[in-house]
Amino acid sequence: MDIGIGLPALRPDPELSITAWARRAEERGFASLGTIDRLVYDNYEPFTALAVAAGATSRIRLTSGILLAPLRADHALFAKAVATLDRLSGGRLTLGLAPGGREDDYTVGGVDFRRRGKLFDALLERAVQQWEHPGDGVGPAPATRGGPPLLFGGNSEAALRRMTVHGVGWVGGASGVADFRAFLPTVRQAWQNAGRAGEPRLLGTANFALGPDAEQRIRDRILHYYAFAGEYAQRSLTAGLITPDQVAREVAAYAEAGCDELLLMPNGGGLEQVDLLADAIGL
Repeated sequence: MDIGIGLPALRPDPELSITAWARRAEERGFASLGTIDRLVYDNYEPFTALAVAAGATSRIRLTSGILLAPLRADHALFAKAVATLDRLSGGRLTLGLAPGGREDDYTVGGVDFRRRGKLFDALLERAVQQWEHPGDGVGPAPATRGGPPLLFGGNSEAALRRMTVHGVGWVGGASGVADFRAFLPTVRQAWQNAGRAGEPRLLGTANFALGPDAEQRIRDRILHYYAFAGEYAQRSLTAGLITPDQVAREVAAYAEAGCDELLLMPNGGGLEQVDLLADAIGL
């Protein structure tokens, strides 16, 4: 199982360098760098953060885990931005996509929340067409032929449909390995029913904070971020990892469940979080 680490993009410390974080993550052997996405929140815009990370590194993959795709109302421009990032990073981009559940993001973004599913489908159709046939005047062509790999988050029938039509796999939420494991039979059955060859790629996500004040940092950030989500906020907090032993056990549990890649998202702290996490998982 590959292990990725999130960029310090959520309620970011302006003194903490994303370039230094990305370089250190690559040096320590992490497989990927990840981001989250919100509009009405204090977080870095994902494409911008990943572009900065791409420029500072040469090997580590870049993953949006996840990107709220329907907020990108200009579908041709979205496809162009993705192709540009994929091209400039040398084909290191993987897109995790979902519609999201926060209406305030859509209100501020001027996008109809109730139509986000239809907008998502339209965006995918346009983007895939543009990546596969860049000769229509809208370039550049992505480095990855046909566009970067797409993973889809969510537990709905629509999410599974998008995965089987356009994607290479599925992204699980950060509420713990039990929730991840419980939904895998449904993901695999949808893949099989659609006649897709092989197996879907499975990406898990988890929150971590290590070192002094880890428990307080992860509590503050998770409860603040998921304040709207009721019971899910508490499940996500319970699933947060705050000791090296917890990290090691959770990594082993995700690997045993069949996860292909686990993306561990930081919650506060400085550059030392990269080394603390790498040490905890033996990198």
